[in-house]
Amino acid sequence: MKEIALYIHIPFCDHKCIYCDFYSITNYTNESNYLTAIKKEINHYSKIHSIDRKVISIFFGGGTPSFMTPEYIGSILNDLKKYFLFADEIEITLETNPGTVDKEKLKHFRDIGINRISVGIQSFIEEELKFLTRIHDAETARRTIIQAREAGFDNINLDLIFNLPKQSKENWLYNLDEAMKLPITHISAYSLILEAGTILNKMVLDGKVEMQDEDYDAELYEITIKYLEEKGFGQYEVSNFALPGFQCVHNNAYWSSKDYIGFGTSAHSYLEGKRWWNFSSLNLYIEAMNKKGIAIAGSEIISEEQQLEEFVMLSLRSCGINLHELKSRFGGDWFKKNEILLNQLVNSNYLCKDAEIVKLTPAGYAICDEILKNFN
Repeated sequence: MKEIALYIHIPFCDHKCIYCDFYSITNYTNESNYLTAIKKEINHYSKIHSIDRKVISIFFGGGTPSFMTPEYIGSILNDLKKYFLFADEIEITLETNPGTVDKEKLKHFRDIGINRISVGIQSFIEEELKFLTRIHDAETARRTIIQAREAGFDNINLDLIFNLPKQSKENWLYNLDEAMKLPITHISAYSLILEAGTILNKMVLDGKVEMQDEDYDAELYEITIKYLEEKGFGQYEVSNFALPGFQCVHNNAYWSSKDYIGFGTSAHSYLEGKRWWNFSSLNLYIEAMNKKGIAIAGSEIISEEQQLEEFVMLSLRSCGINLHELKSRFGGDWFKKNEILLNQLVNSNYLCKDAEIVKLTPAGYAICDEILKNFN
């Protein structure tokens, strides 16, 4: 039976952070109408894609899904369970931000079936939190993680951001140290990057903020890899680290090119070589669902050449290129065309290679994008 992952976008958010480029809104007046539209979309796709497919992962992202009530999220889960076949060990993740939940609410989320919590902490340093315009303080961040564990969650992710303007190595190591004091099983560590249309991007263009250079960013990144691996958190993707047995099933579904369907505003889907995406605007999404029963803003058929490029890119960013899978899916031409470059990268300690896997080293992860540009 084929495996599939499901994503649900909850766009409602109390505040738009300066670096965020995900679709989110601070107006909650359409909560009820949005829920109705989501349910229509779930029903629509279940009639087409639920047969002979087993759901291995559900991910509620945003926005801030934890701003919603457990009943709201539970209602969506109930429809998904009604129309799709859940795997026995299904992973169901809810993104949350400190300050949006307490222990009781977290218990309710656990009771409705959420079994993985991802907490957007970003920093434990007050000045950095203020710069990022987060709504919480460091103590609230710590308390949220502890309360999640007390509420019954044994699979907890924590997000951190490094290479903030003027961030010292000492401050970044402090953030990592503070994270290690908490009962977490997974860390997502992201470099602060500029995204077009964000407040931060405008601040940089206006000369109000100066970003640190790429060499310093790479240095912090290599420090991160070494530190977390020494603490037992294995790197399985460019920005993600997990204790044994706690790699994110949903992330791995994306990176191993499994099929996935996204529901809600701005959600993307990939199924059998076709990709499509929904309207980002909440009003357009609801209007389209009411009139047409779908809210697709655009789509594309992925050519075999594109599928090969994406397979290589996603594999290298994560656990490496499985050479047997590469050959069985796309033939042996790619390896032959890139054999000299692969050997050069191995000799330069950017790649490690055996008969089965080609994988980035920590030094290779730091320049992953540059490496990918050089493949034929």
